[in-house]
Amino acid sequence: MSKASAANAAGKGKGHSLREVLSAVRRNPRVAVMLALGFSSGLPFMLTAATLGYWLRDEGTSLKAIGFISWVGLAYSFKFLWSPIVDRVDLPLLGKLGRRRGWMVFAQLVVGVGLFAMASTGPSAGLGVVGAAALLVAFASATQDIAVDALRIEAAEDSEELGLFTAAFQLGYRIAVLVSDALILILAQHFGWPLSYGVMAVLMTVGVAATLMIGEPKQAAEALAAKRPLWTPSGLVDAVVGPFVSFFKTFGWAALLMLVMITLYRLPEFVMGPMATPFYHDLGFTKDFVGGIRLSAGLAGTLSGIAVGGLLVASLGYVRGLIVGGIMQGLAVASFALLAFFGSSPLLFGAVMFFDNLGVGVAGVALVTYMSSLTTLGYTATQYALLSSSYTWVGKFAKGFSGAIVEGIQATGQTLMHAYGIFFIGAGAIGIPAVLLCVWLAALPERQAARAAEDSSGRS
Repeated sequence: MSKASAANAAGKGKGHSLREVLSAVRRNPRVAVMLALGFSSGLPFMLTAATLGYWLRDEGTSLKAIGFISWVGLAYSFKFLWSPIVDRVDLPLLGKLGRRRGWMVFAQLVVGVGLFAMASTGPSAGLGVVGAAALLVAFASATQDIAVDALRIEAAEDSEELGLFTAAFQLGYRIAVLVSDALILILAQHFGWPLSYGVMAVLMTVGVAATLMIGEPKQAAEALAAKRPLWTPSGLVDAVVGPFVSFFKTFGWAALLMLVMITLYRLPEFVMGPMATPFYHDLGFTKDFVGGIRLSAGLAGTLSGIAVGGLLVASLGYVRGLIVGGIMQGLAVASFALLAFFGSSPLLFGAVMFFDNLGVGVAGVALVTYMSSLTTLGYTATQYALLSSSYTWVGKFAKGFSGAIVEGIQATGQTLMHAYGIFFIGAGAIGIPAVLLCVWLAALPERQAARAAEDSSGRS
């Protein structure tokens, strides 16, 4: 397991306030690099999801088609399938940078190429063409996530630094989401969508620069060097099966409970995601207005969410922090119904944007820090890819039907706005099972956590 205590399985852990993270970014170059890597990981995500949906809606694409094209994001759900390769194989030429860094640079360059392809083609070339370019971006982005997450965990010298790295990563990720979901709208309003996507492609150089600035984790390299080569039968079995055996051996039956909880935890955000930006469009707001509100109220909510999430994890522990975050996330998604039912006043829109980013930020900090604490040295990339894929499997598939659901509700005689409102309330409510599972996890006996900690100490 990672240096974070396996007691986290029962909800014990270390969190950091936003002030501590910003102070660490100024003082510690490695924390600053994690902030930049978080930005690089977060930038492509919205560009193949909600932001692409806004572009498609501008071109008159139906909600049903927008929902279905969001399935390109399934690449994030299946990244565990090729994570053993990222874990065990050095890339030609780029492998000289180190296994983790070589894969990171490769993936970042491919993301940039894919975004340039989206900028060059656009919806006018057909949904198939722009969808193929978006799929390339999603696969490369998922590969970047595998390598970055492994490096983030392996580079930490102790649980304190892991907490700082994770919090800085989350801050960078959320900033990137605002850039690719808000700032880009202002750019698109004045310069068009193709140029805006071109600018996002250039911004991927932030990730390349950050990758070149940080060293390869030595302890992880030593652990991986002791493994048999991937191309040998025993090495292949260890790379593919070993991470799963190690995970279930450490946590026993609770491992299955953890995976189910993680799988369901982000359902509200995923399901509502493809409909958010078409909703803004159909409310009649300009891209300048939406971008401005998201960069102001949204940024304030993001910073508050990271701060509150860090404090909750520090004071309550990971699992109890997940409970609070899950409740806030569900309410934040459901709050979009207020705009649909009671009108699109700028003040109400700003309040919803703030609360949405607050709730999602709290939930994100708690979930990522919790998952980071569950990995074993030598299997980091594959295990974290499994965990982070788990929380996207159901959500990424289900969100493809979001547009069809809204149009189906509208077909029952509801107005489009009322259909949106009912959909958002339902999307928020589907987070309840994950919260109940978190309550169950929080109630696990302390002795089970202690046993997991003893197992992990022999593997660290």
